[in-house]
Amino acid sequence: MFTKADAEAILTKNAQEHILKDFDSLSDSKKAEFLKQIENINWADIKMIGTDTQIPRGTFAEPPAVSIAQIAENKEKYQEAGIKAIQKGEVAAVLLAGGMGTRLGFDLPKGCFNVGTSRELYIFECLVNNLLDVVKLAGTYIPFYIMTSEKNDNATRSFFEEHNYFGYDKNYIKFFVQDMACAVDYKGKLLLEEKGRLATSPNGNGGWFTSMVKAGLDKDLHQRNVKWINIFAVDNVLQRIADPVFVGATILGNYQSASKVVRKVEPHEKMGLLCLEDGKPSIVEYYEMSKEMAEARAEDGSLQYKYGVTLNYLFALDKLEEIVNNQLSVHVVEKKIPYINENGELISPTEPNGYKFELLVLDMIHMMDDNLAFEVEREKEFAPIKNLHGTDSVDSARELLVKNGITL
Repeated sequence: MFTKADAEAILTKNAQEHILKDFDSLSDSKKAEFLKQIENINWADIKMIGTDTQIPRGTFAEPPAVSIAQIAENKEKYQEAGIKAIQKGEVAAVLLAGGMGTRLGFDLPKGCFNVGTSRELYIFECLVNNLLDVVKLAGTYIPFYIMTSEKNDNATRSFFEEHNYFGYDKNYIKFFVQDMACAVDYKGKLLLEEKGRLATSPNGNGGWFTSMVKAGLDKDLHQRNVKWINIFAVDNVLQRIADPVFVGATILGNYQSASKVVRKVEPHEKMGLLCLEDGKPSIVEYYEMSKEMAEARAEDGSLQYKYGVTLNYLFALDKLEEIVNNQLSVHVVEKKIPYINENGELISPTEPNGYKFELLVLDMIHMMDDNLAFEVEREKEFAPIKNLHGTDSVDSARELLVKNGITL
């Protein structure tokens, strides 16, 4: 059992004993929770501060891809192969839903936000409806795993229960909590979000599979005979999930992984692009691209690097299990971190004041031997909700939902 003495020893060793200042005033339950947090600190992350050097990028090339036109030509055979895999129980869906609706001025999990105008239509409901389209087509339910965070787990589970899982068979739904990572100030000192509680945040969108394994759900995947996992983010209300055409194209092409992508509307659009880098699949962020690379043209006159990722990926389970043992790179990211000061006052900074530690799904893509760019129509499958108004907002998503025949 991890005790206060154990905590004092490890914190002193790492020059972090300041966080125990109010320990003795905590309730017994708070003390136990705090000791558990301290026991689980990943000290290797904090030691990375100041050592995170920029790795030079390699030689880029266009990724293997199927365009909208090619998909239309082969839709029947792709769909047949995908439905066959779904009916055999080989395809699972994983929703990355650890975030809150803070940027929408909303204090519940982001998926609980109502995008309806004349009726209630929640983000979670949109996503479940999209998955139910495939359930009806294939005649079978798809194992559906929902990743929450420490901050929104109870609210998310309750919301699904209150709404009867939006018509999905709850026997096929499992929730799991994403691992959390500590936050530190610029001097590497641990921050507290309240007395007896470390400031933490979810460990990035690349932490989903290790979090599943930690929750024991890898056993569930194998019991169900799952071979493919489609992961997707909570904010795109139009995305197609466990799309049999997407699954079939990946299987028939003998790929280990695939990405749903949309074509850039202009050379400098702010989105990550799927490329090959030194022959391996790679995602290049828009700010990492030179002007020449962003504007380069292919022989047909289209942009050479044109496929923007939508955070909807398909992975072969056996390859995921192979790479999970190869430690994913931890990224040290500057963030605005609310914390309590020495007087116990809560400070909500307006500028970055420290570091968080994140695993990124783009590193998982780069650890695959291959990745198929599967192009989808923006207006039919790409309506991300990042903001309340403006670009990629509730407003723009509502417009696209209506265009796709969905009553708001």
